[in-house]
Amino acid sequence: MDDSDAGLIRFLMRDRHGTPFEHNAFRFHIRCPIFVAREWFRHRVGSFNEFSMRYARATDDFYIPEPEDVRSQVGRPGAYSFEPVADELAEATREELRAVYETAFATYERLVEQGVARELARAVLPVGAYTEFFWTVNARSLMNFVSLRAAETAQREIRRYAEAVESFLAERMPVTHEAFVANGRVAP
Repeated sequence: MDDSDAGLIRFLMRDRHGTPFEHNAFRFHIRCPIFVAREWFRHRVGSFNEFSMRYARATDDFYIPEPEDVRSQVGRPGAYSFEPVADELAEATREELRAVYETAFATYERLVEQGVARELARAVLPVGAYTEFFWTVNARSLMNFVSLRAAETAQREIRRYAEAVESFLAERMPVTHEAFVANGRVAP
């Protein structure tokens, strides 16, 4: 790649000529809580293939937020902020989540052991359970995902994943990533 190629990429990004950024592919193997996956799947611009608990047994792996990630929601939808909670409430929340997860997983295991199909037994598992999926996406759609999900207003848990996938864009397509950042992190 020479300077004229880099200039072309910057021009395409700045003037929002997006289709040239659609002729590549990233494939990610994602492991995240179900509630994060549901947010992710709203981005219909990529292909998803989730591991199915119809065929594989669920694991006893659930999302427990770090104490500093337990927060309260202040304000009305669309205009709210998040505030930290007292240390005691953060720890009590983490304990409540652990208790619910243990009960749910024990119920799941008991149902499966009694012969209930995994596809039905999985219904007792909460959205804090981890799932895995493959995500195939082009650079244009990846930049769109990052611009929305790495924003300060995005849910903290998915924001961390967006920051991680952005690092792959920066590594694999550094000129495109630099143009994306210079363009205010707006996808073409």
